[in-house]
Amino acid sequence: MSTSLLQAQIAMMDFQASRYLITGVVPEQAGNDHPYLTPMGVFPTSDGFINIAVATEGQWKALCQVLDSQELESDERFNSIMGRIGHRKECNEAVIALTKTRESAPLIQALNDASVPSGPVYNMEQVFDDPQVQHLGIAVPVEHPELGPIKVVSQPFDMSRTPLDPFTPTPGRGEHSTDILQELGYDAGAISDLQSRNVI
Repeated sequence: MSTSLLQAQIAMMDFQASRYLITGVVPEQAGNDHPYLTPMGVFPTSDGFINIAVATEGQWKALCQVLDSQELESDERFNSIMGRIGHRKECNEAVIALTKTRESAPLIQALNDASVPSGPVYNMEQVFDDPQVQHLGIAVPVEHPELGPIKVVSQPFDMSRTPLDPFTPTPGRGEHSTDILQELGYDAGAISDLQSRNVI
């Protein structure tokens, strides 16, 4: 098995990469916009931002109902996927006018209850305060010789036969030089000589 960071990054471009390979179309930068669907992206709320991803007509109707907007649901410009794409700016502005009056958490809950994909946009503190992130245990406590008790980011995978614990702080410069040189066969005199000449 082999992979690379470059392969992983290209795979993460999923539909845009496939769009180019199949049609030859070079996608332009679109910022917050999805090339084939709308509304989809980041929307402001009264206390932050959330993600909303409307991919079907059922989700569009559910979004309008959650936002309690008959006007939005009955607007003929937005009554199909192609209509919403053709009037993307107006559609997004209409949705934003409603989302920015609502708080993030209850709006996300209402959208998820209505089967409209949505989620929070976190700052870093909120990331590590999230109950699911805490459950995953990705912030690992470590005792650092200079900084004292700190936390570091764990690996994003767990292996049952080869656990990652215990975590240790990043070694200081040259901290393990003697141990490594001994493993390579250097005796104490040779190591002392290297140290006296500031080689290590």
